[in-house]
This record gives sequence, C-alpha cells and structure tokens, in this order.
Amino acid sequence: MDVAGALASYPDLAAPFHDLQQHLLKVIHLEFLGLVLHDPVHNVMRVSLLEAATPITVPLSLELPIQDSPAGWTWQHQQPLLMHDLDQEIRFGSSVRLLRESNIRTFCAIPVTTAKRMYGAICLGSSRENAYGDSDLRAVEQAVVPVAHALDAALSHEPAKSGEDRLANEHEHEHFRLLLEINNTLVRNIDLRDLLAQVSGCIRRVLQHDYSSLCLYDPLTKQLNVHAIDFPEGPGAIRQELSFPVADSPAGRAFSTRNPLLINRLNTQNFPSKITEMLMRDGIRSGCWLPLLGRERTLGTLNVCSLLESRFTQADIKLLSQVANQVAIAVDNALAFQQIADLKDRLAEEKSYLEDEIHSVYNFDEIVGESAALKQVLDQVRTVAATNSTVLILGETGTGKELIARAIHDLSSRRDRTLVKLNCAAIPTGLLESELFGHEKGAFTGAIAQKIGRLELANQGTLFLDEVGDISLELQPKLLRALQEQEFERLGSNRTIHVDVRLVVATNRNLEQMVAERTFRQDLFYRLNVFPVSVPPLCERDGDVPLLVHYFVNKHAQRMGRHIERIPAETMRVLTHWHWPGNVRELENIIERAVILSPGPVLNVPLAALGTSAAPPPSEPVQTLQASERELILRALRESNGVIATAALRLGMKRTTLNSKMHKLAISRSDLFVR
Repeated sequence: MDVAGALASYPDLAAPFHDLQQHLLKVIHLEFLGLVLHDPVHNVMRVSLLEAATPITVPLSLELPIQDSPAGWTWQHQQPLLMHDLDQEIRFGSSVRLLRESNIRTFCAIPVTTAKRMYGAICLGSSRENAYGDSDLRAVEQAVVPVAHALDAALSHEPAKSGEDRLANEHEHEHFRLLLEINNTLVRNIDLRDLLAQVSGCIRRVLQHDYSSLCLYDPLTKQLNVHAIDFPEGPGAIRQELSFPVADSPAGRAFSTRNPLLINRLNTQNFPSKITEMLMRDGIRSGCWLPLLGRERTLGTLNVCSLLESRFTQADIKLLSQVANQVAIAVDNALAFQQIADLKDRLAEEKSYLEDEIHSVYNFDEIVGESAALKQVLDQVRTVAATNSTVLILGETGTGKELIARAIHDLSSRRDRTLVKLNCAAIPTGLLESELFGHEKGAFTGAIAQKIGRLELANQGTLFLDEVGDISLELQPKLLRALQEQEFERLGSNRTIHVDVRLVVATNRNLEQMVAERTFRQDLFYRLNVFPVSVPPLCERDGDVPLLVHYFVNKHAQRMGRHIERIPAETMRVLTHWHWPGNVRELENIIERAVILSPGPVLNVPLAALGTSAAPPPSEPVQTLQASERELILRALRESNGVIATAALRLGMKRTTLNSKMHKLAISRSDLFVR
C-alpha cells in the first residue's frame, strides 16, 4: 500500500494532524500547516493534508516535481528548509508563486522520516517576514515525530472493518495523542527534573507503571548519573545524583547497545550490580530501559519500571521508544542550553573579573629593580613558570608578592587564560568556602542564585591565593583535596566538578612555625611548598630605591597632571638609607604624597613623615664579631624559610661554607624560630 492509499484508508490521521496544527498555533505564528508526501510511483510531491487558518491558494492533492518543490528539496536532503522572505526567493518557481499569492512571507519545511521510510515534509508558513528562528525549528522538529510514527502505523494497517480493528485504531490514536501531549510538555520545560515528572504522568494515563527515572552519561567519570526520579512509592534506596558504572546494569545494557531492553523478572544473576540490588530493594520487578539517542552521542536512558513481574509487552516497548526519541531531543536541547548558560555565566564572571584587573594597581611591567636579590627571584620565576608546579611566594607585606604571581602566570603556557586572585584574609571565614568553591541556589540563607567559585573560574588558568596562612583549619582539608584531585563540589551540590588549575600562593607568615604550632596542616604545607620563592624586603634592595622613586614619581605625576623634573640629592639619600618597614608599598605611598605636595618642578618629599611612620630600630649594644656573624646567618636562614642553598646565595658564599659556619656557631633548625 502506498502512502496516499494509507491516508485514504486511515481517516483518523486528519484528527491528530488538526491537533498538531492547534498545538503549533500556541507555540509559533502560522497561516497554514501542510503534509506533503513523496509519491514513489509518479516520483512527485503531493499535498496530502492541509490545515489553514486563513484562505490559501494551494489546492489539496497538488502535485509538483521534486525539483520545483521546497518539500521535495527537504525530502531529498533530509534537512530543514527555512526561507525568511519569499519576496527575495528565486528558487522553486511555481511553488513560491502560489505561496506569495496566499500572502505567505516566511516558509519552513521539516523532513518527516522514520527508521522505515522517508515520507516527505511538514510545511508551514506565516504572513510575517522572518517569523521563525532556530528555537521554532526545534519545536516543529519535535512535533513532527508523532506524525511520522502515525504514518508508519497507517502503512502497517488495512482499512478498519471489524470492531477489533477499530479498537486497535483507537489505541493508535490514543498513543498519537500521548506523543503529542508529551511533545507539548517538552516544548514548555527546560528543567529535566520537572520534565520527567510531567512525562511520567502523561505515560501513566496510557501505560500503568510505578517508577521512572532519567539517567544521563557523564563522559568524565564514564558513569551513568540518576538525574531525575519519579517514584510515588518512594523515597527509596535510589536517589538523585547517584552515580553507577555502565557495566552489569539494565540501564548500562540499553546505553551500550543503543537498543531498548525489556525485563520481565529483574534479578542480580543477569545484572550483578549494586544499582540492580537497590532497584530490587525498592520492590522493582520488571521494567523497560530505553536509550536516549542524541544528535551526536547516546545521552543516557529513560527507565520505566513496575512493582509487578511481566508488566510490559513488546507493544509497550514500541510506544516507549517513541517517547524516548522525543525525550532525547528535549534532553539534547536542555544540555546544550545548560552548557550555553554555564558558558555565559562564566564569561560574565571573567568579564567582571578582568574589568577589575584592568583597574588593578599593579601589573607585570611594574617589577622595577636591578639588585642581585631581585634578579635572583626573577631567575626563579623564569625557571618555574614553564611548569605547572605549585609555587609558594614568601615575603614581608608590601614586597610585591602579587607581582611575582602575575609574572609566573604571564610567562607560563596558561597566559592566554585568566589569572584569578583571592585574598584569603579579606573574606570572612564563613564566606571563604563559598567564594572558593561556589554554591548552588538555596545552599544557605542568602544564596538567592547560583555562584561560580574562583577555583572553577580559574579552570585552565592560574589561581592565586594571597595570605594563604589565614585559611581556617576547617577549610584546609577541602582545599587540599581540591588541589590533589583537581575536583570539588559546590556548596549545596553533590555533582563533582573537574578542573585543571595551576596554583600560586603567597603569605607573609612563617608556615613552618604554624605547622609546629598546629595552626596549619602539615600535609597542606607540603602540598604548597613545592617551589618556594622568597621576595626580599626593600631594605635589602637599597640599590633599587632610586629606580623605584623615579618610576613612582613619573607614574603619579602623569596621573595628576604634574611636571616633576628634579629630585633633590639629599632627598634621594634619605630615601635610599631609610629602612622601609612597609617595603615598596610604603615607598609608593610616600612618593604619591610628595607629588601631591609638589606644585612646582622639584619633588618635595615630607621627610619628617618618615620619622613618624615607623620608628627606626633602637640602637643595640655593640656585639662581638662572632655574635654578629651568627645573627646574620640566622636572619638569612629565616628569610629563606630554612633553605640553606638560598641562604648561602643571600650571604654570597658556598653552601658548604655556610654549613661549616653553622656547625662552628652551633646553629640548628630550632634556632630559626627563636626570636
């Protein structure tokens, strides 16, 4: 029987086709909806069904050559065809002319195809220009699925003559209405959890069942995740967010084979897995597991089960497979929407963060100096930047630890990604976890929206944690796990997020002493202390002070519109010999104040402020040469965090010489933390 004959002998198809038109009218604007089918005998496209909201000049049973028909193009290429403005269209001469005469401006054709046959196309048109977009195409594509299956049913049935045949046709019509109702549900819902509950309710009116679930495959963990459950008898052993291996489970079998699975009596002999045991513990005895076949991959499974044995038949499998095809389209679209939404949120966070970075006080070009101590630090930066190793930056406050972190990032292979900063001392302990790992909406009081954490924001980039010594002991284990495993969960979520982050941390505290005092975890310290870099204080870089003075004078004078041409020699001498307890930050603040107080071309530095900003070290009794040498070595060791090789470089001697002197002066590691 050909398609035209099938339609003639299956008049009930007109009713669901009318239902389809009414449904689409709620979703998109259209003047007409037509079903154009290919006639294989005459090799033409024929208008077989037509529903018009306004008078239209396209006659029913119109026959057109394939090359002259937009539906023919769609049938041949098996792709949607969208013409935004028919007034500009030069193809499909007679077809387009008829549509223009009916005042149609936008035209769309969607292929009607099943595994059995390529039937033709659903065509629709609007009097508005550019009436349809990508979302409209997706909605129509979903709505076409039940039409295609109804055509399959029409071809597989002879004309209804007996009461039994009429009953079968009524079942087919009921199934069609179910598919159309599910399609309406899918179009209205993006949230997959709400979607499953409504789809399950639709199915239950036609096919009684006790349990349904939606499982999605996670390519990272290579496991199936229970994304949504509808179990009125529950809650049972299986909960949302549960993950289980693909192997040895009914859902895994359907997922792997890409074929529906019908089980009349569930048992652990055929499926020896924990998920099977949990299903049986919840009373599940039979069920249908159906693969969700997406556009590019298998997305997961739709599972419909019963507390009774042998509850489902092959006819039920056929109906549920049609439902699964519709659900797969919705899941594919929902996942794509979620991916776009996540990317949009992340880009918004990065944009906001980078805007803050643009207005940041420092950047890499502001590392100024030529002293041996600074050059040694920069050599270490160049050495470690090319790796992905964790870097621990040590130094007093105001020495420029953030600049060193930025230099490490800018010289690394991650320089094209974001450098994300977080000052652990500037955020209250209760909020630091949320700031670092993020949270879900409703995770705690005040969490009115989802928040992406700094760790997730720094994915494939660098995370800089300043003042890491201020992280509370309660949070340190979670940070350690995130650094070691490169994975974490947002607050209020069970979903594990995998990241690729390079970590740089800084502190002005003595972490080894904190470990000894049990205020910092030893295992976290070892994880951070992979490559320590000690930034020297400004008092050890007195040769860099003139360079820094000139740099800051030019920077602030340009910003304030001043013209500073000369710095008195006595002023420079005082600045060079000051001990700078606040380091580079204090020097910049003094210079900024001096530029403000200098209306003329000569820099006027308020030298009296140096005496009040921080008292110079009190004079001490003259020490013996041996005591002075011992104190100098201890100071170098403390500033090098106990690393003898680094201390030797600071002192300008060989490591073996320093070891010999330490032995001679009875210096041990315990002496480093005695002040």
